[in-house]
Parts: sequence; C-alpha cells; structure tokens
Amino acid sequence: MTDRKSLRFTMRDKRRALSAEQQRDASLMLAEHLAAHRLFHLARRIAFYLPNDGEIDLGYLMEYAWQQNKLCYLPVLGPRNGRRMWFLPYHSDTQLIPNRFGIPEPVHSRRDRLFSPMSLDLVLMPLVAFDHAGNRVGMGGGFYDRTFGFRRYRRHWQRPWLLGTAYGFQQVGQIDRAVWDVPLDGIATEQGIQRFPAHTPD
Repeated sequence: MTDRKSLRFTMRDKRRALSAEQQRDASLMLAEHLAAHRLFHLARRIAFYLPNDGEIDLGYLMEYAWQQNKLCYLPVLGPRNGRRMWFLPYHSDTQLIPNRFGIPEPVHSRRDRLFSPMSLDLVLMPLVAFDHAGNRVGMGGGFYDRTFGFRRYRRHWQRPWLLGTAYGFQQVGQIDRAVWDVPLDGIATEQGIQRFPAHTPD
C-alpha cells in the first residue's frame, strides 16, 4: 500500500534534485531506447508533453520524430472548468502559452480543430511513480485518467498505446489501483522499455 501524497512529495523532490547533466543524459538514453523500438516505429500520431517539475525531457525523441515525419501533438486543457485534455499539432515553431497551471501549451482558439485522444497512436505520459504492474501515480489532477478513461471500458480498444516515461528511480514496489486509474501499457526510462501484460507489440 502506497501513500500517494508522501510518494508525490518524495519523488518530485528527487526529480528536481537531478543536475542538468543527469537530466540530459537520461533524456538522451530514453530517446535512444524508444527510437529503436517497434512501438515507436509503428506509431504515426504521437502525443508528447513539455517537461515540468523535473519530469524527464522528451526533446531528443521529439526531434527524431520530426525527422521521421511523424505527427507530434501536445495536450491542451479544455474550457476553464474542463477536466479533460485535447491535443493540438506541435512543431518547432509552434507558439506556446502557459495554461492555468503554468505549463506551456499550443496557442489555440475556438476555431482550431482539437484532436481527440482516440485519434492518437501513442501517448507518452509523464508520471510521478509507477510499479511493476503498470499502475501510475500522476501529479494528482486526474487529467490523463479522465482523458483516457475510455480505455478502461473497451478491453479490445488497441489505440492509443499508453506509455509512461520516467526516470528509473521512480519505480516503486506496489501502487494500489483506484477505480478511476487507467493502467499503462508500458514504461520507458533511461534504463530501457518495459511492457506490461497488454496488447502492445514487441
């Protein structure tokens, strides 16, 4: 049994304590693992995130994705009282603006087409902690769980693949899964890629 509040405090503190060099090295190793994996090669539409609060940086992988002509997306929050996320295309010249949590997201208006999470092939998800069974602890807002909640009700729904990204030290013994939690299909760290019993390809 894991106390999520204390776990968040501990892991966030560890992430922020990493030096810039340690963060850069881990980001590069993670990118190398994913760039060589079949899961990445099969995906056409990939959701990334911009690092916040010490999260592992996906910048190297995103650069490679652009080189491979993959479509990259970033999450954007819905209306002010909305509790789910939508997705917008992201390029190196995309204009960004801080959302209500201070996290940069693409500038958009009501006329812009927001992409549904169901339209994605691969989602790279930030997290605070994960366990050997694919359970994930996030920052506590529940946005990813609500956005991809349809995965809990459709056992044979094969898209998108939900891949957590983290530092290796963020793995813990066991996380009790809440009814609203959406488990991961796999995890990518600087140490490699681990699949959980699911429908992800080798």
